[in-house]
Amino acid sequence: MDYRDVSFWMATSGDDLTPRPALPGDRDVDVAIVGAGYTGLWTAYYLAAADPSLRIAVLEKDIAGYGASGRNGGWCSSLFSLTPAGVARRHGQDGADALQRALEATVDEVGRVIGVEGIDCHWTKGGSVTLARTPAQLARARAAAGPGSGLQLLDAGEASARCGASGVLGGVWTPHCAVVQPARLVRGLARAVERRGVTIYERTPVTSLPPGAAVTPHGRVRADVVVRATEGYTAALPGGRRALVPLHSLMFVTEPLPASFWARAGLAGRETFTDFRHMVIYGQRTADDRLAFGGRGAPYRFGSTVPPAFDRDPRVLAAHRAALVDLFPTLPDDVRISHVWGGPMGIPADWHASVGRDGAFAWAGGYVGDGVGASNLAGRTLADLIRGESTDLTRLPWVGHRSPRWVPEPLRWLGITAGLGLIGRLDAAEARSGRTSRGAAILGRLLGE
Repeated sequence: MDYRDVSFWMATSGDDLTPRPALPGDRDVDVAIVGAGYTGLWTAYYLAAADPSLRIAVLEKDIAGYGASGRNGGWCSSLFSLTPAGVARRHGQDGADALQRALEATVDEVGRVIGVEGIDCHWTKGGSVTLARTPAQLARARAAAGPGSGLQLLDAGEASARCGASGVLGGVWTPHCAVVQPARLVRGLARAVERRGVTIYERTPVTSLPPGAAVTPHGRVRADVVVRATEGYTAALPGGRRALVPLHSLMFVTEPLPASFWARAGLAGRETFTDFRHMVIYGQRTADDRLAFGGRGAPYRFGSTVPPAFDRDPRVLAAHRAALVDLFPTLPDDVRISHVWGGPMGIPADWHASVGRDGAFAWAGGYVGDGVGASNLAGRTLADLIRGESTDLTRLPWVGHRSPRWVPEPLRWLGITAGLGLIGRLDAAEARSGRTSRGAAILGRLLGE
């Protein structure tokens, strides 16, 4: 496999993607981490920093960053899988406020480590703008920017000045977001943990997780604590089929765009951008002046199977391209898409990300696509939990949360497929009428808002 084909980010990572050696046989360690993405590597990083004597092994089926960490939209944000109001309903306002403050501080913590470790990942903290382009979206913007939200409500002129999309009526802005080249970040982080004495075994798939061990075709790793950090690939583990559902997000990137386009499109601070439609879209201006753009909507695969790495749904990609042209009609007619890719994200049944430890087993994930920042917070929290420390992080409300298991098939496929169809119909209805659809309340309940 040529790992440069996984995504534009991996193709331009500037890194040697030759796999590290596989596990050479049975090993005894203090901590075994399954998955060399952001969650696993951040956990290893902070554990090794806190206690250099720990023997830490990271086991990866492919190479570091092969999954979502090398394919995502490049938003290091303070977003959580649930809305702040959803967190407050479950855990109280104080808990929601504490989690939000921790997530906001996490953005700066990621930037700090990038600087300390000298990771060249095109980090720019330009904030994030969410546009309102219909009256229904404008109503959601006003509701989102309520007291204590930390969001700045923008009028049409202010929003357009940040992101010169079409039909802008207003929006919201937050400073708590940065753009990164995500593959450069995860590959640089892998080298940073190795410098701290952590061993990464690549091409080493984990086939089962009995108590106190991770079993692979190359040998068994025995550990005091085993960390599951597999996110969208969790369903492939025994017993994980109904833990996290892999839903797929698809992306593409244009060739570099001329200065005349950017003079109208804005994003001068490399703000990330989206809007208040129900079917999530996301984009960024890359360091070399491309538009990287993606969104959800790819069909769920029966049985929570993950498609091959290079499987792209042409209908969904066509819809995303149409959405980008609708946002930026001044795109050159001959603009070329240089790379197309996709990948799975982990979705818990209650849309509630979690981190925790239960004896010899620890876990983190279920970020619902917002894991670049949250995985760092998870890694720091796991490092405290594994070392038996009681800290502000270990008292956050997502710690120890247990999501219910997804229903069995075929109910799972029927429910998720119906939910995806509802989202598409709601957006279409609001685009036609400009009014909030009656189904929006139903959708909010489905998404745990």
